[in-house]
Amino acid sequence: MEIEQLREMAVRVHDLYDELNARRGRLWTREEFMLGMVGDVGDLAKLVMAAEGAREMPGGRAALEHELADCLWSVLILAHRYEVDLPAAFTRTMHELTDSITAQLAERD
Repeated sequence: MEIEQLREMAVRVHDLYDELNARRGRLWTREEFMLGMVGDVGDLAKLVMAAEGAREMPGGRAALEHELADCLWSVLILAHRYEVDLPAAFTRTMHELTDSITAQLAERD
């Protein structure tokens, strides 16, 4: 599945959350979406620790996959809410990292 398809799916779910939250009387802000992501990352950290044998955690691989998907959803929605072209930003950042790491490796030769 392409990133644009993932983004479209994420936005559809976001719109459903907006509809639900509107019924509850309050939409989430961009900051609240970020705070939600922090919670998801914390859950993911616990699941990674469990996968590595450092702690017990119910749910196993399915829970790990779910939290990874939750984190990806949050990234896609934050990019949407801040109007970031994520594929372009990702490509640019990966090129910058490649150049930086390659330069550091060359210094050691």
